[in-house]
Parts: sequence; structure tokens; C-alpha cells
Amino acid sequence: MSGNTCIRVLLADDHAVVRAGIRQFMERAGDIQVVAEAEDGEAAQALIERHKPDVAVLDIQMPKASGIEVTRWVRAHQPAVGVLILTAYDDDPYVMAVLQAGANGYVLKTATPGEIIQAVRDVYAGKSALDAAIAQKLMAQVGGRGELSPIEPLTDREMEVLKLAGKGYTNKAIGAQLGISDRTVQGHLARVFDKLQATSRTEAVMRAVSLGWLPPELGELDDS
Repeated sequence: MSGNTCIRVLLADDHAVVRAGIRQFMERAGDIQVVAEAEDGEAAQALIERHKPDVAVLDIQMPKASGIEVTRWVRAHQPAVGVLILTAYDDDPYVMAVLQAGANGYVLKTATPGEIIQAVRDVYAGKSALDAAIAQKLMAQVGGRGELSPIEPLTDREMEVLKLAGKGYTNKAIGAQLGISDRTVQGHLARVFDKLQATSRTEAVMRAVSLGWLPPELGELDDS
């Protein structure tokens, strides 16, 4: 990286201590400047719009909007901004959802400062940056099944049903609300469970919240 190139980075993580640590070693690299920090997804979007950084470094689990939601928003509104997910989560559904949303890289917080800095440089250079452990998992998936199995998006009707289920409505009440039979509601929920690899309403709602498909407050329901 030439001495006069400076990669402008936005850092979004809801833990101030984590942001401070990452900022410190990034700025020590000499070619990276952290232009803004955000503690939630909404602030990240506003700051990306204002500063138009070269690379947005995002955590997945953030208040107000998840890293997945912010990634989708960046792809729709600021396509020139590179997105690097820096997170503690290495679960397959998260990885697939983030890559589907359009992230350029996915690095775990267990990576060394040098690896994280290199990932920022790779994303800035237009390359994809995948944590070795993540890349290995994805390759294993390809090898094991011949294809990746990302989470299949829900239809609008399935999303309506899940949203009402998340608010605690019974199948009958959901049916009345949407003008469909409770048997049809049951069919929609079965497909939702299947797509989200969930075994209960709570698990389905939690997974949809973690993927940024439903607002976080719906993840606080009781499984009744």
C-alpha cells in the first residue's frame, strides 16, 4: 500500500471498548483512518451516508439494525462502500445471510490485528476477505452437499404470518387478521420453520430477528 493512500473506515460495534481496541490497531497500521464510529445500526447508516467511507466494518448483533440489515442498506444506497463483517459469530446461517446481503468480507474477532488490517485492505482493493475458519466451513459445505445452502427468503405472506406469530397471535387470530384459514396459517408456519431451520415459533422469530428480517423487539416474545 503506497504511503499516500489512506483507507477511510467506519467502525460499528455496540461495545465502546471493542471499538477503541480495533481503532487503535487500525490507525497504527499507517494507511487506515477511522473517520467515524457507530454504536448501533441506525447510527452506522447515518454515518455511512455522511462520510461515505471506503470500508464499513460492522458487527452483526447491534441495536436498532443488525449488521445484516446495514449491509443490505449499504448495497442499496451506497454501493461503492466496501463492507467487512467483524464478529464473534461463525454460525452458518449468519455467514450465509451476510454474504447473501452483499458483504465483501467476514472476519472473526478471534483474528489477529494483522489479519483484520489485511481484511480491510483486501475489501478496499475489491477482493473478498474471508476468515480462514469460515472459508473452510464454506468449502466443507460445498464439498459435502455439492452446493451452498443459504437461508431461503420468506415470501411476503410468510413474513406477515411470522410477524403476527411474533406478536403472540394464535393461528386462528392470524387467520382472522389475514383473511385465511388457520390450516393455511399452519402451512405457512411449517414452511417458515423449514426455511429458517427452526423447531418453534420463538426460534423462528429469533432467527428472523438475527437475520435482520424482523425488528429486535419481536425477539422478546414468550413461546406459548
